Amino acid sequence: MTHSRTLVTREEAHRRALLLGIGTLLLLSVSPVFGHHFATGLERGLEGRDHLGALCVIALHELLRPVHLFFHVLVVAGLAYALYDRVRAARRVRRTLDRLEARVPAVGDPFWTAAVAARVDPVRVRVVDGLPNPAFTVGWLRPRIYVSAALAVRLAPDELEALLAHEGAHVARRDPLRLSLLRFLALTLFWLPALRRLAQDVADEAEIRADDRAARERPLALASALLATASWRHVPGVGVGFAHRVDLLDRRIRRLAGEDPPVGSHVTRRSLVAALLALSLVGVSGAVMAHPLPRDHAAHPTHHCGHPGESPLGHLLCRLGAAPRNPVCPHADVARVARG
Repeated sequence: MTHSRTLVTREEAHRRALLLGIGTLLLLSVSPVFGHHFATGLERGLEGRDHLGALCVIALHELLRPVHLFFHVLVVAGLAYALYDRVRAARRVRRTLDRLEARVPAVGDPFWTAAVAARVDPVRVRVVDGLPNPAFTVGWLRPRIYVSAALAVRLAPDELEALLAHEGAHVARRDPLRLSLLRFLALTLFWLPALRRLAQDVADEAEIRADDRAARERPLALASALLATASWRHVPGVGVGFAHRVDLLDRRIRRLAGEDPPVGSHVTRRSLVAALLALSLVGVSGAVMAHPLPRDHAAHPTHHCGHPGESPLGHLLCRLGAAPRNPVCPHADVARVARG
């Protein structure tokens, strides 16, 4: 199978952007939450500076403390939710597989012959009567390929070989484990919808890479197998399945036919805006929490700038005359002495 250099370059750039986006979201969302608890040296950036222009950093510290603690709660809740989801998924897969009467292909039968031709170890293939999905790959440490016994009748030998080559690519790349870990991360940071959408893009690219490996010598056979199984009922949440969404199916068929379809993405403008707002809030709150409070702050938390009886919001801009009883913040002198 041949693709234009433009398509290959565009797809590789898209995959690099996915990895960069996922890594950036993880770094910017987690490090501000936990980073200030460790001695990284960044906490000295605001040391001795209790004001940034007219902005009182200590008042901002007090205002954003609940926000910062809320992000702690979100991360812990997301971690618990992600663990629950993965355990539930593993149990659902186990229950599904336990109900299946699966058999290893016998030497010489269509599945054994197709697996050998596709360079897939037949021992990793399981044939199931009445399987609703045409085929799927499941297993984190020892992935196996489950195929419907009806495929021996519904597909031509070269189509069956292409299908098993596609699933064999998922086995070789350990896609069930990779995609499960990525879903775990996306659910842990569930308050970043853009991360979940990036994870969906990665799942799409896993199908494209498997197609490329399976279609080196049989692109049209794989396209025909995709069309033949597109209408099959698909049980979601069980492994990495051969059938997929209609919009991705269109891209896969067009690629296998030698066209250059556009590389789509699940990431929307709304999800990017939401991610930007959330990361801005978690970043600012984390940076402010890294600011060391004065030693006497614990004894006088409500009037650190000499404005007794006011909330932190009341003296957030204390140098602009928000508190005329004491327009000069005493921490300014403390800061000058500390720097002097």
